Amino acid sequence: MRTLGIDPGTAIMGWGIVDEQTGALVLVACGAFTTPAGLPQQERLLSLYNGLQALLEQYRPGAAAIEELFFGKNVNTAIHVGQARGVALLALAQAGVPTHEYKPTAVKQAVAGYGGADKKQMQEMVRLTLKQPTIIKPDDAADAVAIAICHAYTAPMLRRIAETGKK
Repeated sequence: MRTLGIDPGTAIMGWGIVDEQTGALVLVACGAFTTPAGLPQQERLLSLYNGLQALLEQYRPGAAAIEELFFGKNVNTAIHVGQARGVALLALAQAGVPTHEYKPTAVKQAVAGYGGADKKQMQEMVRLTLKQPTIIKPDDAADAVAIAICHAYTAPMLRRIAETGKK
């Protein structure tokens, strides 16, 4: 299954795509959409939306995973990240891509085996998992790839749970 991971943000929205091939995960592509700081918010959101639509058309993922909103101390940042999440969720819904949301600690637990893993540990685990020669850059793309890996690891259990509920 092809999974798109999204690390939402207005200035930088990371994305990463992994395929599961005979039990192993393979990096297909990753990157980040960036928007200029001086651009009005609605134009930044439109740019992110257009980028996601093109990405969905090109790679056609079977599932998507996005990080849940983490409220820090900066309310303005949280609002802007929430708007970027909304744009991503809209694009995914319009494309008919089943979408799953994960808390940052769940992503860390799935990828590094420890919900309190730091950024360096996460980047190294992503590199090792996908057998990459170097750490994925930028950080936002690495985070998005980690989110995709989290879903790839979690999806089989979600399918079993869904099947049990249908019986």
